[in-house]
Amino acid sequence: MATESDPPQPHPEVARRKAVIAAQGTDRERWEDPAQLEAAWDSRALRAAAYIPRGAQVLDLGCGAMAVERFLPMGCGYQPCDLTARDARTLVCDFNAGEFPVGQACDLVTVLGVLEYLYDAPAFLAKLRALNAPVVMSYCLAGDRGPADRQALGWVNAFTRDQLSAMIAAAGFGRVIGEEITPGQYLLRLEPGAGQAAAERTVWVLSYNSIGNFGDRLGGQVLSQVLPPNARVSHIHHYPWDAPPEGAPDLLILGVGNSVFQPMLTDELLKLVDRAGRTVGIFGTQYREAIDRSRMASLLDRMESWWARHEEDLGLYGGGRGNVHHLGDWMIDACPMATWRQDELFRVGEEATDDSPLDRLIERYQSYRQFASPRMHPLLCALTAAEQVGYQEQREMDDPALVSGKFRSMFLDIFGVDKPEKQMWSVDRAAVVAYKAKVRGNIEALRAELARVLA
Repeated sequence: MATESDPPQPHPEVARRKAVIAAQGTDRERWEDPAQLEAAWDSRALRAAAYIPRGAQVLDLGCGAMAVERFLPMGCGYQPCDLTARDARTLVCDFNAGEFPVGQACDLVTVLGVLEYLYDAPAFLAKLRALNAPVVMSYCLAGDRGPADRQALGWVNAFTRDQLSAMIAAAGFGRVIGEEITPGQYLLRLEPGAGQAAAERTVWVLSYNSIGNFGDRLGGQVLSQVLPPNARVSHIHHYPWDAPPEGAPDLLILGVGNSVFQPMLTDELLKLVDRAGRTVGIFGTQYREAIDRSRMASLLDRMESWWARHEEDLGLYGGGRGNVHHLGDWMIDACPMATWRQDELFRVGEEATDDSPLDRLIERYQSYRQFASPRMHPLLCALTAAEQVGYQEQREMDDPALVSGKFRSMFLDIFGVDKPEKQMWSVDRAAVVAYKAKVRGNIEALRAELARVLA
């Protein structure tokens, strides 16, 4: 008979479980008894179903009472796997003995209430990763709000949050999402991948896109397709000047494929470039006779790199610098080759500076057999569809003798020769296709540069 001085005796089942753990064994006696499969675990299976897409082929490792199957979304297939056969479909594996359904086809794997019973959890996670499928997994963390006597529950390991995260990353899983479903117990979805996503980086984009013309708005859209996923963008503007008075981004991007000219080469611009530390320029030039070459040189020397719109930009201002590259006019990448539908002449007007949706405006510009424009980027877009085009140079400086020079630069890049003003001429579609291919390759090089700078 026990006395008051005798220590409390553990429940026979608890003692048995701890003896199995001491022997580094798998508790077959427990798992072959259906009475040991607790109904309370059904709520975990129900919650796991929220992470499973419709129509997925699900491999359920450590399936137990196969509660997962009861809660699967519409159209899912189900393959159970456990230490003992739960039905005729069951793949029988002892994970502690190194057995695993290697190569089993599946779209998603569920592993609920399993990892706590495994002696070599890293090896098991590595085999999970080899299935190359998302995993919905539960685990009750040690040192958290869960049970204190883990071995009384038959659990053979005790990983903290940091230890579990390190094992998951070491196995080759990238993104991890999840939630706490009971005190200390987490339900996680693991995505196979190369690692965690890069931390967000701040990017200030300085341009004239506040003015609202077709080219500046389109450039902002093209830029969004080239920036890496971790870029957090804030747009700032030359007019009115609205750059933050303090602080600095991880990267300043000067331009969205538009033009820099003398009124923009201000002291406040150079100070902002100095404050930012790293600047990538994506712009061309215009009204070049008025540009202070020493001021332009000072700007380029401050920048990480300049991706020039035209070869003439490089020839005039590149000066043999190692940080300058020919990008081409990347806005043509937003305009696919197309076929005109209306046998009419379209003249660009006020629609180029209104708030028309860009996709509709591109479609409109590509609809006409003949196209005439006093603005460069509507004409660039029309080159992908029209048979004949014409242009009128921009003359917007105080000196009427000064012309923008943008059209000549564009024609030399695309066709290898300047084109006459105020005349209609035929479009060489093969040259446009070749130019689009060249620009696409340059854009990929810029994409890699931005990813490097913002890594």
